[in-house]
Amino acid sequence: MSEEDTAVGMSDISDRDSNSLTGIVIDGLIGAVGGAVGTGLMTLVLMAASTLGAFDLGSFATLAETSGVAVLAPAYANAIGYVIFLLGGMVTWPLLFASIGRYLPGDTFATAGASYGFVLWTGFVLAFYTGYSGVQLPLYVVATLLGHITYGFGLGSVLDYLGDRGEPLV
Repeated sequence: MSEEDTAVGMSDISDRDSNSLTGIVIDGLIGAVGGAVGTGLMTLVLMAASTLGAFDLGSFATLAETSGVAVLAPAYANAIGYVIFLLGGMVTWPLLFASIGRYLPGDTFATAGASYGFVLWTGFVLAFYTGYSGVQLPLYVVATLLGHITYGFGLGSVLDYLGDRGEPLV
């Protein structure tokens, strides 16, 4: 790379300030905050869909039952399932987004996050389907799509706002 070239290449990554344990931890915390914001926004959309009969909040109990954690407190399976859902939204999906976000369409993390939300939706819409029919089926599809696009946009917006140190390291 010449001195006039402003693009950061893979050889330059070790020179960055954020390439330290502290930088990695801060990037992780920013991702967790973004995931919490995105999951919160998505939860609001799913709660609205629930009032229309287009989403069953009891579906979260399936996560607790599938993981086997529901046996610890069967009466709280729905709450445990939501905590698992929240942790996935704060840890797993932000880490994946940090690693592939630059390859998604969009000039900012917020717009790339909306695309990312669409990708996540393709699995969610099938996994959380509980036999909706009639008008509830298209409401379910649209509400979960809107929720996931909102999740991705919220996650990306936080990364744009708090991530002024360059691209995440992970």
